[in-house]
Amino acid sequence: MYTNFFKTLTVVALLAYCSPAQSTVRLPQLVSNGMVLQRDAKIKLWGWADTGEKLTIRFNGKRLSATADKNGKWVAQLPAMRAGGPYTMQIDAGNHITLSDILIGDVWFFSGQSNMTVLMERVKELYPQDIETANYPQIRNFFVPTKSDVRRVYEDLPPGKWVKADPHTVLDFAAVPFFMSRALYQKYHVPIGIINSSVGGTPVQAWISADAVGGIDDFTKRIAQFRDSSFFDQFKRSPQPAPVAKPAEVADLGLKGTVKWFDPAYEAKGWHNFWLPGYWADQGVRGLNGVVWFRKEIEVPASMVGKAAKLFMGRIIDADETYVNGQKVGNITYQYPPRRYEIPAGLLKAGKNLIVVRVTNSSGKGGFVPEKRYELTDGKTSLDLRGDWQYKVGQAFDDRRGRMGGGFNMLNAQNEPSGLFNTMIYPAVPYTIKGFVWYQGESNVGTKNYATLLKTLITDWRQRWGQGDLPFLVVQLPNFGEVQYTPAESGWAEIREAQQDVLSLPRSGMVVSIDAGEWNDIHPLRKKIIGDRLALAAEKLAYGDQSVVFSGPVLRSANVDGQKIVLTFNNVGSGLIAKGDSMLSGFAVAGADKRFVWADAKITGDKVVISNAEVPAPMYVRYAWADNPESANLYNKEGLPASPFRTDRPQNTASANNTVK
Repeated sequence: MYTNFFKTLTVVALLAYCSPAQSTVRLPQLVSNGMVLQRDAKIKLWGWADTGEKLTIRFNGKRLSATADKNGKWVAQLPAMRAGGPYTMQIDAGNHITLSDILIGDVWFFSGQSNMTVLMERVKELYPQDIETANYPQIRNFFVPTKSDVRRVYEDLPPGKWVKADPHTVLDFAAVPFFMSRALYQKYHVPIGIINSSVGGTPVQAWISADAVGGIDDFTKRIAQFRDSSFFDQFKRSPQPAPVAKPAEVADLGLKGTVKWFDPAYEAKGWHNFWLPGYWADQGVRGLNGVVWFRKEIEVPASMVGKAAKLFMGRIIDADETYVNGQKVGNITYQYPPRRYEIPAGLLKAGKNLIVVRVTNSSGKGGFVPEKRYELTDGKTSLDLRGDWQYKVGQAFDDRRGRMGGGFNMLNAQNEPSGLFNTMIYPAVPYTIKGFVWYQGESNVGTKNYATLLKTLITDWRQRWGQGDLPFLVVQLPNFGEVQYTPAESGWAEIREAQQDVLSLPRSGMVVSIDAGEWNDIHPLRKKIIGDRLALAAEKLAYGDQSVVFSGPVLRSANVDGQKIVLTFNNVGSGLIAKGDSMLSGFAVAGADKRFVWADAKITGDKVVISNAEVPAPMYVRYAWADNPESANLYNKEGLPASPFRTDRPQNTASANNTVK
């Protein structure tokens, strides 16, 4: 009896030991169906299993073996392979995994802040044909969801998947990566994999490892705090935010009565005139944070009746709820997205129609951003909505609204050094790639050591990927903000200067975009020009096409010659031109006093000669040195703009070499 019992117990134990539940192989998010693997390079595969678990991988005629180490991690390496596919991968251990539709091509790693996440959906009105024809099943996108943590590195990315580009799915592709990838695919006909690990509003230091950024004085103490468990205890002990009641929704007069202000039955009395677009602080309502209602009656022709239409309300600061003939047609809770609301068929009527917009803003200037699209259209007939509207204040917020009390100490990991590297970069490091693309800097305007931080990031990432000096492409900040008509200082220009500094690193390139921005939108829509220029840079630096001119002129030297300064440039291509004008603009000159005035600038061969009669002894010159250098028009004949520069840069921030390697 006892003998049979022990035999049974032994069999059960052996079955439990051999059970697949005890030996399940797990793969990282990137190693999944539809992935693109890097061609012409050794490909690392990795994952997790029980300690000592043996597994076999079969792929494209290759057979590999691996064993999980004491930490349960296994690594295998495929040999370099030529572009092709689709292929299937079989992984066998205690369990069996089949991965399908795998391509071998080029994988680009994109990162940065919000301009690297602006979706094709956001730019669909600007590029309808590009979306309609986006049948590129060999372009695959893996978007990394946001996750942040300053305390430790993560072994895997947040859940995601590889997605093929087609006219429907491409709307969820970020525009810059898509346009760059499409240009490369159309030229080389090789599958392209996009890994996009980006988070809006984040600073460069969040994307650098703790070991690397911790060596920079500004962040040494902060990283030390993150390694001290007692530092985080204070957040547990800190009192919760003191409750400050937010005004109830009914405090808005427009929602308080029996007939709401968006209802066509409401009789508008005591409303004031407003010229749209514009901000209420500029039209008689100063110092107000709260809710302001806007209304306009428009005449709709009979030809639009019964049709679906689209209402474009530009950009609104900050949140809005928009109504047509009393029906809510849309709302957005923050300022950046364009307002594009669908009007269902049957809502419009012949004759008078009412549009009402309820705008909520808690800081800064509330209202409607100028020089955006404000119209109602059915695709054939368009009604311009700019002009006379009426407004009325529905609610004024208490200035204490939403304040934090009790000295609560906040920590937002995605804005802290290493906070995004740990979660959105480190887990991707084993994946073999072709190169990097970086579009960030807006959140670091005013950071004086940005050049050091960006170079640290580049070096850090290259060392961790261990693929040598992988190509690293940087998008220089575009033009943004109000135009200044006299020479002045510029925080945006300083970031552009720091971005140009990366050209001192091998296989690094920069795309100039001071002609691709919008003065009134930190998220400019013309992303195709950025993607196409990045593709040119990739052709030169990653694909070895030495005939490609991928950059506009970059200052090489500035020499004083009597009452003139003679400038020479790299990347002049087929020659220098003044785009759109016979005269060069955007140059300023100064003497020893560093009081800059606009300069006369002339192209002489491959040089630019600067002078001004008011500065008989010139010493310094600047070009496109402004947040929005609207007048800057130095290009090469290939149509690429010159990079902004100054020759009076403080020595402690100057780059040793601005030449593309």
